[in-house]
Amino acid sequence: MSDTLTIALSKGRIFKETLPLLAHAGIVPIDDPETSRKLILDTNHPDVKLVIIRASDVPTYVEYGAADLGVAGKDVLMEHGGDGLYEPLDLKIARCKLMVAGPVGQPEPTGRMKIATKFVHSTRRYYASLGKQVEIIKLYGSMELAPLVGLADRIVDLVDTGNTLRANGLEPLEHIAEVSSRLIVNKASMKMKHARMRAFIEQIAEAVDGREK
Repeated sequence: MSDTLTIALSKGRIFKETLPLLAHAGIVPIDDPETSRKLILDTNHPDVKLVIIRASDVPTYVEYGAADLGVAGKDVLMEHGGDGLYEPLDLKIARCKLMVAGPVGQPEPTGRMKIATKFVHSTRRYYASLGKQVEIIKLYGSMELAPLVGLADRIVDLVDTGNTLRANGLEPLEHIAEVSSRLIVNKASMKMKHARMRAFIEQIAEAVDGREK
């Protein structure tokens, strides 16, 4: 195992909100992921690399040791399962809620409900905890469309402001989980590079605390 520290991130909101935390730990990317075609970004430290991947792949890269650490939304971790990972820190960024939503004012249908979502495992666990059997329809986007065209009775999706739901005649109905981005760590890396990883985690924790105050 090399001494290089590899950190897995996804483009967009999580990357932007993680940058100030990395800067507090003295790590600044040399390449801009929005303009660079590189998938492995160099930083101001030759032995620290950032790998830019799909948000849903971050836990897999970290679990299998292709990255030492990563930043992933709690929604992604709930879907992944994350047994091979440590989750030492809530970064308190990219906050939203995982919720059940449906058409405004429409009562719960009788019989088995159809739920459209990309969060299949989280949705199944939630309804199992309520003792309800539902039919889950996996979609990859535009969840709000499903109830409008009769594909599903309800959706399970991330809700931030709720504006998209309202614009499509839907309303949040049930709260499943608070979602924010978490720092995740490969278990083998934590053993092999313990001092370095511990120092990095402490610096990131300081940055989170400083921002919250």
